[in-house]
Amino acid sequence: MTEKNVYQVADWKGQSGERWVTYQARLDAMMAVFGQAAIEAAGPAMGERVLDVGCGAGASSLDLAARVGAGGHVLGVDISEPLIGRARARAPQDTPAVFQVADASSTELPQGAFDILFSRFGVMFFDDPTAAFTHMRRALKPGARVAFVCWRGMAENDWVRLPMGAMKGILPPMTPPGPEAPGPFSFGDQGRVARILTVAGFTDVAIAPFDASIPFGKGETRDAALDDAVKMTLEVGPLARSLADQPDDIRARASAAVRAVFAGCPGERSVMIDGAAWIVTARNPAS
Repeated sequence: MTEKNVYQVADWKGQSGERWVTYQARLDAMMAVFGQAAIEAAGPAMGERVLDVGCGAGASSLDLAARVGAGGHVLGVDISEPLIGRARARAPQDTPAVFQVADASSTELPQGAFDILFSRFGVMFFDDPTAAFTHMRRALKPGARVAFVCWRGMAENDWVRLPMGAMKGILPPMTPPGPEAPGPFSFGDQGRVARILTVAGFTDVAIAPFDASIPFGKGETRDAALDDAVKMTLEVGPLARSLADQPDDIRARASAAVRAVFAGCPGERSVMIDGAAWIVTARNPAS
């Protein structure tokens, strides 16, 4: 692990991982449609072996396990101990999925072992993604498939665009991370994604846009759903980090502003927002 990614690892092993465990059901509901689209693109078959990178609390690994069956195998890896703990706790005893706390970009993986390299929003955080994909490719069989989903730009994703826009006049303008800095939107440029995979040795790279209306927060009433969406925003993700050291009055103003902007979105038991991603597929050369 290089020094540049130390904060990322420490963050996911600590507070970020613990908060994702707290909101696991809501976050999985938010990402489910994207994960299913990536699984369909991967086309897992009975008996196949899958490497699930950045598996989080295991939702995609368990879905993949159902597709490959008892004769298959899914290895879910993630750097977050809290999330892997949650994945292990929710996994049925007879699942062919196993979970490992590891950095897929550097951990020792069995060579030539997997039919599919898969990820649901887990590959955008590598400090050197070309090296990471080169390393992971060694774990794939000749002709193996790659399928993952990653976010497009921040401006296209309401779960960040709306609350961050609501902060104008409340927080000082924030310098956005560089377009290639590790983070949720570092794969927003499809040209960059294609270059990373090509240089890493993959062929047949295809990148398709995938848009969906997604549920954010949950409640039995409209007000409860709005309250939950605001709470989630203030505890998970970029705005949570921006508000971490702010006084109570600023946090209160931020909460009110985020609630107001979410109130303009449709939905009764969830706030329905727009999400924009890429579905990326590629192949390991046959020889």
